[in-house]
Parts: sequence; C-alpha cells; structure tokens
Amino acid sequence: MRRATFRDQTVDYAAVGASQAADLLQYPPEKSIPAADQWRIGSGEERFRKAIDDILSWRVLTGAGLELSDVRPAAGPGYTGVSFDEEGKPIAPSQLEDSQRFTEDGVPYVAPGATAHVVGRARGKRTDGDYRVIFLAEESRRVAFALGTVDATLVSGEVQFSVEWRLNDEVWFEVRAFDIPVAAAYRTFRQLVRRRRRALNAAYHRAVSPLFA
Repeated sequence: MRRATFRDQTVDYAAVGASQAADLLQYPPEKSIPAADQWRIGSGEERFRKAIDDILSWRVLTGAGLELSDVRPAAGPGYTGVSFDEEGKPIAPSQLEDSQRFTEDGVPYVAPGATAHVVGRARGKRTDGDYRVIFLAEESRRVAFALGTVDATLVSGEVQFSVEWRLNDEVWFEVRAFDIPVAAAYRTFRQLVRRRRRALNAAYHRAVSPLFA
C-alpha cells in the first residue's frame, strides 16, 4: 500500500547509484538481479537531442504504456543526486541547465531528487510504485538519470536510462537496472523478475526509438 508521506522517505534499498557501476552485471547489489540492455536508435545531433527530450520529459515511461502522477521536484534545494566515476568513486553530476523545465502538459522535467508515482503495464508487466530521481547527469554527448524505488511493492531497486551520442555519430539508448524481489511470487520464482525486466526494457526502447514512432 502506498504511503501518503512517501516524499519524506528515502529509497528502500542500500546500494544507491549502483546502476552506474561498470561491473553491475558481475557484482550486483546483494540479493538483486541485474540487467543491462542497449540499442542503436539512430545517428546525428538531432536524434540525440530528441532522445534526450524523450527521457527527461518522462516519455520513456509514458511512451512505454505507464502512467505518471504526482511529479514533484526535490523537497529542498540542497539535493544534487549521486554519480560515480570509472573507479566507483562518487562524484557530483554535471548539469547543462539549472532552471526547472516543464513538458507541454505542465509536468516538471526530470530533476535530481524529484519524486513520482508510476503505475500501469508495459508489454503486459505491471508497475506500481513511488520513485525518486537518484541522479541526473547532463554532458555534451551523454545524458543519464536513475530512478530508485521508495516503499516498493513488487521489486525494489534502481533503473538508469541513458542516451549517448558517440564519436562515430551513432546514438545509443541504454537501460541498466537491478531488481530485488519484494512480492512473494518474485521472491519464489526469480525468473519472473528477469522476464519482467526484459519486457519493461523492451517497452522503454520502443518509447524512444524512431522505428516505433
């Protein structure tokens, strides 16, 4: 059951920011099931900018069939999120813009510390939970952010979305995640967690890929 005061709660897992770890698949957080998928979604700066807008305007979720509600910025001005370098040391993420942005529907763009409720089905797999933006990194050729669960009911953990404009002009979309089973069925049958993650990641891909526009 969703807490009415979830915005005052921290995320419900310990390995905050671990979706960025280079060795996530080899050494995932304890009791979690890791996953990483990436797809080439085009080339050129225009495609890169469009993909950035898709993920930062939450379209990566809504385009996957999920519903977003109660989106709010961080409760205080001091939250900057967490990021890690190649050696796993925490660093502060860079940002191209400090001002709050909004979609055409008036929904705040992704920002560090923002919270949202996500519910619905993506390719038949259910999502229902509260999430917090763990970090947002905006660089000249790569943009990424991660969502962490707050008081999860199905799986606990983190999912990271990133778009990279590589030097060969290709644009790639990547989803990295680790899921800790919470619901009884997922704790008993861990393969269901893997199936759910594959379906969700495929839905996220469809949401940002021009092939499915």
